[in-house]
Amino acid sequence: MRIEDVRRITLGTFVRPPEETGGEPRVEAVYGYLVRHDHGLVLLDTGIGEGDAETEAWYRPRRVPLQQALATAGRTIDDLDLVVNCHLHFDHCGGNPLLGSTPILAQRTELATARAGDYTFDHLLDHPGASYREIDGEVEVLPGLHVVPTPGHVDGHQSLVVECEDGSLVLAGQSHDSASAWSADVMAAGARDLGHTDPLPLAPAWIERLLAFDPRRVVFAHDAAVWEPTDGR
Repeated sequence: MRIEDVRRITLGTFVRPPEETGGEPRVEAVYGYLVRHDHGLVLLDTGIGEGDAETEAWYRPRRVPLQQALATAGRTIDDLDLVVNCHLHFDHCGGNPLLGSTPILAQRTELATARAGDYTFDHLLDHPGASYREIDGEVEVLPGLHVVPTPGHVDGHQSLVVECEDGSLVLAGQSHDSASAWSADVMAAGARDLGHTDPLPLAPAWIERLLAFDPRRVVFAHDAAVWEPTDGR
């Protein structure tokens, strides 16, 4: 498997309101990632689900149906062998009801939080035939395919690391809203190695775990920009 065996698909867009951006409204894309693994086809995230009237008015989403998004890569829902949700907000699990019994990986804490209410929409979560595989912490789900907890946006957030012949690729989901935010945390994590002294920004504790895979690229759920290392980081 090579890095080119991972393909980004566009699942829609929404408008993040100024109350959330702290400034102007911002149009954001929603991306999923297809991994053509030797042991099956894996998808990270399934798109924007139908919310209630308040949510629809707040975010004004424009959806690309999962079937249509997969078709751009020459694939269908029936081709999927495994799905991973980085987390279970409605813009990441919206296509889950279309999956039938296809296994869905989620952190146990994330699934419990989602089922407790006031977090996502029930009709997107426990659809007929839903087959969640609850995991606790880091798991190598297929050879060279690692689910790594990356809490921050939500406690149960997880990212996917794909080890390829030509380097590792981190599918970071919404661990960071942008490549620049990821880059800032990478610099924070290495600040002391660069000779900087306190006070310094704090990076998430888990970022060193992701960097241990020596990623050649890091990609995101809401940013088309790609992070690549320079000078070792």
